[in-house]
Amino acid sequence: MNSEPIDRISTNQTVMLMVNFIFGAGILILPRTITDKVKTPDGWISVIISGLLILLLVFLLVMLCKQYPNETYFQFTQKIIGKWLGIPLGIIMIIYYTCLSALEVRVMSETTRLFLLQGTPSWAILIPFLWIGLYIVLGGINPIARMLEIIFPITVFFFLLVIFLGIGIINIDNLRPVLGNGIKPVLNGLKTTSLSFSGFEVILFIFMFMKDKTKVSKSIMFGIGIPFVFYSITVVAVVGAFSVDGVLLQTWPVLTYIRSYDIQGLIVERFDSLLLVIWIMQIFATYIIAFYICTLGMAQVFNKKRIQPFLFGTLPFIYIIAMIPRDINETFKMADLIGNTAFYLFGIVPILLLVIAFVRKKLNEKM
Repeated sequence: MNSEPIDRISTNQTVMLMVNFIFGAGILILPRTITDKVKTPDGWISVIISGLLILLLVFLLVMLCKQYPNETYFQFTQKIIGKWLGIPLGIIMIIYYTCLSALEVRVMSETTRLFLLQGTPSWAILIPFLWIGLYIVLGGINPIARMLEIIFPITVFFFLLVIFLGIGIINIDNLRPVLGNGIKPVLNGLKTTSLSFSGFEVILFIFMFMKDKTKVSKSIMFGIGIPFVFYSITVVAVVGAFSVDGVLLQTWPVLTYIRSYDIQGLIVERFDSLLLVIWIMQIFATYIIAFYICTLGMAQVFNKKRIQPFLFGTLPFIYIIAMIPRDINETFKMADLIGNTAFYLFGIVPILLLVIAFVRKKLNEKM
């Protein structure tokens, strides 16, 4: 191993890492982004098709990982395409995860400032999150996995609760006609919905840490299946409540949905604040996973045994990048740029690497 001594994670923890990395701020705006592309009530069909395509892609990524079971993506790329190409590709991935970490803490700061701590400067919210994340990641992948096991059940319970409490404001007519304009609008939304599953590539970096690699298929099914169900429910509920035109008017459609109903007699009346507190933990989880991957990559690409120095060295850059967007609109533009980069970096490049690895293996067998 080129990095610190290897830790091990269970099958359930692998699922937690996949699900929590896919979840993030994206689900809060997904109904608007997908409806903006589709322009019909059929966004949920795009989610279903994208989920199945991503599932297929992840199984292909696992085929690649199985050829190098004790190495991460940063390491085996150098074996497949050589150091001259593998190291620059590794550096690009490190930059990507540094920017993703910065995006997550900035979105965390924006949502906290907008809905919970109005008037608080961004830096005052960012810095505590950054340092708490550093404290957790210093312990390696095991403390991260254990924390996710705590966060995940809470997130699932409260999210499904606030979505289903609003079932009374959903009008089924807003979801009709199904495929009224044909399949083309649904296909237009595939890229957007596929990007909402960004984070699926985490298997490239955590496969090495799995205790029982024979159960990786189970991990993938649950790791992709849970976000798939969440996204489908969310899009159906929000579009069903507001209609296509209504969703397009909302910046945070899921939060608007939660504010649109009132349940008498309950202790908690502001369900949006409750969800935000829970979902900020979820965004924080995405941040610490990205932070860990980027510093693990630095240790492995530069052939160092410890990641701790890289953790402290990367933190100021994450802060600087997080402060670059001037407002929420620029933050969304940054998110689009990072999402498009992920499409090529983890949607296309690994498939090429798999083909190259397969060809090299066949050539070696003939020799």
